[in-house]
Amino acid sequence: MEGHNRRRRRPVDRGYLYRFLSMLVICGCVVMALTMFFRVKRVEIEGNLLYKDREIQAAANISDGDNMFFLNKYAMAARIARELPYVETAYISREFPDTLHIAVTECRNPMAIDQDGGVWLISPGGKIVDRVDGTGVHYPLISGCELLSPSIGTQIAFAESEAEKQSSLISLLTALRDARMIGKVGGLHLESASVMVMDYDERFTVRLPYGADYPYKLLMLSASMADQKIQEGMRGTFDLTWEDETHFRPGP
Repeated sequence: MEGHNRRRRRPVDRGYLYRFLSMLVICGCVVMALTMFFRVKRVEIEGNLLYKDREIQAAANISDGDNMFFLNKYAMAARIARELPYVETAYISREFPDTLHIAVTECRNPMAIDQDGGVWLISPGGKIVDRVDGTGVHYPLISGCELLSPSIGTQIAFAESEAEKQSSLISLLTALRDARMIGKVGGLHLESASVMVMDYDERFTVRLPYGADYPYKLLMLSASMADQKIQEGMRGTFDLTWEDETHFRPGP
């Protein structure tokens, strides 16, 4: 019969359709709420001394009224570090409904490499933060190395044959910064192929091997300097090239 040959139509699941439309409406309301509300009204910046708040906010490209959800924190942090060379790190967080926090770490104790008729200033993280005229400028000098195509805002680069020297230098500078010892460094000498020589505290010479565990080596140095045998005003050389020993030799 003709009725049996016809396919039966499936009944429409009105409950499913209702749930689907409801979900669309809810999503639309959420998107509208995120778009209309949660806008930047206040930017709080901390950790900056070298740069003013407005310079950091401008580098991040943040404006009042920007949507909190649509801001790319990582892209903003990268822009800050790129536009403001003395900024080593930038961390951005949101405090809803309308506040953005920016915490920066600035380079306070740059080291210097004298090259190309000027002085390139290097952060403890290995970033080139500035180039200044060497006349009358006094920064702790790094000698025995040469930068390849130096440019402000970029990481230092040595020749490929000196890759270990480059990585060891950055590791040592970072360890010195983290141990809050970098302010006492008077200079670093990389002329030797096996040992870095550091001028420290205006009266000590410190010998360090390349590729070492520098946080541990600095702990050894601090412990040795605190020893009663090292009297006030004494000068000499700390040899930290031994694996677990510190040798001190008094002298000029």
